Amino acid sequence: MLDTPGRSHINSNQPIDLLDELLADWARERPDLNAGAMGVVGRIVYLGALLEQQANTALKPLSLRYTDFDVLATLRRSGTPYKRTPTALRRSVLITSGAMTACLDRLEQAELIAREPDPTDRRGTIVKLTRKGQRTVDDAVAVRFQVAHEALGGLNEQEARRLADLLRKLSLTLAI
Repeated sequence: MLDTPGRSHINSNQPIDLLDELLADWARERPDLNAGAMGVVGRIVYLGALLEQQANTALKPLSLRYTDFDVLATLRRSGTPYKRTPTALRRSVLITSGAMTACLDRLEQAELIAREPDPTDRRGTIVKLTRKGQRTVDDAVAVRFQVAHEALGGLNEQEARRLADLLRKLSLTLAI
C-alpha cells in the first residue's frame, strides 16, 4: 500500500517531523521492510498522545483529567436524566473496569456524579450526573471544543473535513 523508503516521499520544502526521522532510521536499518504505513499509524498514535496531553492541561483548572471529562461528557450527551450503567460508560470511554472504578470514585468524591441502585438489576448501579457535575461538564465541553479547534489551526476547513473523512474511513475499517 504505502511505500516509504526513507525520506524520498517528502517534498523538499516540507518540514521533517519525528516520524519522518524514525522512518528514515528504519529504511536505513531494515530496508527489507515496508514501513510506509507507520507514517500514518505512528502519527495517529503520536498525535493521540499529544492531544490527550493538551486536553489534560486545558482541563486541569477545572480539576478534571481527560478520562474524568470523557465520563462526564458521556453522561451529559446521553440526555436527561443523564444516567448510565458503569458498563455502558466503560464501553463509551474505552477504559478498563478498574480504571473506570477509580474514575467514578474520584468523580463521586468531587460530587460530580452520584451512584444509585439500578431499578432493573438488584446487583447493579446507575451513575448519574449531579447538578454540580452538569455545570462542570458544560464548562469543560466549551474548553475541550476550543482546544480541539486550536489543535487544527494548521489546517484550513477543507483539509480538516478531508482529514476527518479519512480518519472516519480508517476507524470504520478497524472497528471491531
